[in-house]
Amino acid sequence: MGLKETLQADLTEAIRSRDELTSGTIRMILAAIQVEEVAGKEARTLKDDEIIKVLSREAKKRREAADAYKDAGRADKAEQETKEGSVIL
Repeated sequence: MGLKETLQADLTEAIRSRDELTSGTIRMILAAIQVEEVAGKEARTLKDDEIIKVLSREAKKRREAADAYKDAGRADKAEQETKEGSVIL
């Protein structure tokens, strides 16, 4: 089973257990993967190493957003971004 299939199975499990943080984060990750797959001249299926790059990019976005929220004094939003980042990793 590939990484994308594992993510989809994890999403199904998170939905069944009513874990909104995990299911929302995995949905965002799968959307980012899908955007990457259809970018360019023709659609393609990403390999596991390319999916890992997308995951790394998404985790970096969450870290940067958490730092920006902390600097702006929005601890609640910073905590949310940090939790999403931990789900990605």
